[in-house]
Amino acid sequence: MKIGVIGAGTWGTALAMVLAHNGHQVMLRTRGQEDADWLRTKRSHKNLPGAVIPANVTITMDLVNTVVESDLLVLAVASPYIRSTAREIASYVKPGQIVVDVAKGIESGSLMTMTEIIESEIPGVDAAVLSGPSHAEEVARALPTTIVAGAHREHIAKTIQDVFMSPYFRVYISPDLKGIEIGGALKNVIALAAGIADGIGYGDNSKAALITRGIAEITRLGIKMGGKAETFAGLSGIGDLVVTCASMHSRNRRAGILIGQGKTAQEAMQEVGQVVEGVYAAKSGKELAEKYQVQMPIVEEVNRILFEGKPVKDAVQDLMMRDRRTEHSALKFEMP
Repeated sequence: MKIGVIGAGTWGTALAMVLAHNGHQVMLRTRGQEDADWLRTKRSHKNLPGAVIPANVTITMDLVNTVVESDLLVLAVASPYIRSTAREIASYVKPGQIVVDVAKGIESGSLMTMTEIIESEIPGVDAAVLSGPSHAEEVARALPTTIVAGAHREHIAKTIQDVFMSPYFRVYISPDLKGIEIGGALKNVIALAAGIADGIGYGDNSKAALITRGIAEITRLGIKMGGKAETFAGLSGIGDLVVTCASMHSRNRRAGILIGQGKTAQEAMQEVGQVVEGVYAAKSGKELAEKYQVQMPIVEEVNRILFEGKPVKDAVQDLMMRDRRTEHSALKFEMP
């Protein structure tokens, strides 16, 4: 297959390497001349040390040619730029051409998922998603990784599975785009909370609580929005949440650590040096919780820390002293 990867950040580059190792002809599109020159001459990415970009990956700045010459497109730009990128390529996407989103986020204002944005900007497109616990740094080193491809139609999901599957990159398929995308976006908010807990000096107990109660919040909202409970118990739910909360590869966790140490959200993002998706997803998550009337106390407190200047310890105290309740509403005592 001829495959175009739009976005030459760490994730786009790592996926281009997977595709190239599978024998596909890959065009990796970047906007900046300096980045293009580096990728072409060094055959490496500055933030993926030790990883070599295969010869069958062509580095280009030509967006139109990347779209026109490809059988399948991978949108690997950060979530705030998905709409503008989809709009930019809309008139060049061919009927039947598959567009795979690999960004994780919820658009502020519209509260749309990434595939919903793509479908709104490119009518009739076969939009799909690839998501799961998958740090670019490890994928680029060919370390075993498992991920899920979501699509409305089974043959599209299977095409993506066939294209990406390799001895070190295992791909499952699912029809639950909504669940996959909600899990992928909101786990970044919980990872910020986990990082904040690390930054302030809390321990493993605190992180386990955030991960467990975090997936409970995400699942409540996701089901209300039409996602499936099984998805949140899978790779793009608890799987992605665990890896993002636990790893120093996670820019959301790293930003959270800095915030826990006293920096503002803006200062933390500047120091991390990459887009911190959880900062954007926090507002959208809170708005979705209000829209669907779902309780999401961790998401709410993260918003207060990020945007209202609430002291971290006060937020933790408020979480700990919420009204007493059973762990799950479905659990009932036999005797009164």
